[in-house]
Amino acid sequence: MRSLVNGKIILKDRILDGYSLIICEKIEGIVKAGGEPKDSEIVDCKGCYIAPGLIDLHIHGYLGKDVCDCDEGSIRTIASGIIKNGVTGFLPTTMTVSMDVIEKAIQVCGKLMEESKTWQGTQILGVHAEGPFINPSKKGAQNENYIKKPDATFVEKYKDIIRIITLAPEMDPGFTEIEKMRNNTDVLVSMGHTDADYDTALSSTACGVRHATHLYNAMSGPNSRKPGVVTAALNSDVTCEIIVDTFHVHPANYELVYRMKGRKLCFITDCLPAGGLPEGEYTLGGQKFISKGIECRLPDGTIAGSVLKLNKGIMNFYKNTNVPLWECVNCASLNPATAIGYGKTKGSIEVGKDADLIIVNEDFDVLKTMIGGVIKYEA
Repeated sequence: MRSLVNGKIILKDRILDGYSLIICEKIEGIVKAGGEPKDSEIVDCKGCYIAPGLIDLHIHGYLGKDVCDCDEGSIRTIASGIIKNGVTGFLPTTMTVSMDVIEKAIQVCGKLMEESKTWQGTQILGVHAEGPFINPSKKGAQNENYIKKPDATFVEKYKDIIRIITLAPEMDPGFTEIEKMRNNTDVLVSMGHTDADYDTALSSTACGVRHATHLYNAMSGPNSRKPGVVTAALNSDVTCEIIVDTFHVHPANYELVYRMKGRKLCFITDCLPAGGLPEGEYTLGGQKFISKGIECRLPDGTIAGSVLKLNKGIMNFYKNTNVPLWECVNCASLNPATAIGYGKTKGSIEVGKDADLIIVNEDFDVLKTMIGGVIKYEA
């Protein structure tokens, strides 16, 4: 048993000062300072924040490795890298590449899920399959040669591994495949890389679409006369991802989106293999891209993903809004955990939940990361 003392505890609705957090594998209790069990190991947090571990629903790579490498070593490298950013659970994210590569990548991640519960890196909570069921006109950095029509059979085949499937609902006339996904799996169907009009996007949310992939990016709208997917996502009950690197979405939009989505808003990195490495030329799903500053682009200038660290994304949002810090943290912990069905065990500091925790300073630099009460990273 450990007692985390002298820290400011970030709960889902406030910040506690003058209290200690008692943990084993689970969170055992929150007691007033001085009331810690006498036989517990004391961890002095030195006035820093104690926050729930972060969950990244959308990340393609890190430290030069790509989920679509289809290699166990690549996934281990990504997991051992992002643990230093306070990420305690993640969805390795595939690209629109050949179906053989997508399936192999999913199989590799699925094979590692159990092992990831005890290794020294971030836990794999499932896979996010971004494509290949997208609209060519909104492909972004995805490879048009491998785009296919939505197919529920593929999703059903990997329903125990895939947690999110990104697709363009207009590519499924009548939403028949989307309805099969909804009826036959627990996979979160997300609209993304889509040129649907407002009515089509909104109608799809009644047929099984419950999430929006990287809101504003690679989707239609908003426009005064053609509100598009963005407005449909904001006006409906779907959860929404947003890349909080201050480049993909202008910070002026942050507070507006939070006010409309609240606990339905999920911060993501959409991080590419260049994450954690110097500027330069890298590849993603076999395509070359250039990383410079906070921007990643294909050689033709098309915007790709990011090199964002999720802990820094929290601060980007916090510094550009009037949103309370605990709600900014929720957007990177509780909200994504809830979106993919882990909200009862992960995502917030509550008695009985997994002791997935981070200790961070005022700038949200990560000093310690714990999963199940075990220290996995220490600065």
